[in-house]
Amino acid sequence: MNAHAKPLTVLRSELPPARPAKLEQELAYQPGAVVSRTIAKARGGSMTLFAFDAGQELSEHTAPFDAFVQVLDGAVELTIGGEKVVARRGETVRMPAGIPHAVRALEAFKMILTMVRE
Repeated sequence: MNAHAKPLTVLRSELPPARPAKLEQELAYQPGAVVSRTIAKARGGSMTLFAFDAGQELSEHTAPFDAFVQVLDGAVELTIGGEKVVARRGETVRMPAGIPHAVRALEAFKMILTMVRE
């Protein structure tokens, strides 16, 4: 995150069953912050909503399994294995297991991150 960023706010609450949801409306932006909400977690993986204020970032890290970024609103720059990839609303990017990646909000953006374990 940026030097002046607020800490990552993490919320845990699954979506209620048998109810349509507009995921981009399930999590609000917070000025100068990154907010996340885990909506599903199981042995096979997880789904987490994120809302990044413009300019917020997650520094380079790796995950032991594939991660899929589906952009719900705004635009993001992902760096995956040293390659920069821009994704916008309606686009999905796979980040392969074991490959370093970073996330930077080009503008306020929301995503759903789906982690798939083998």
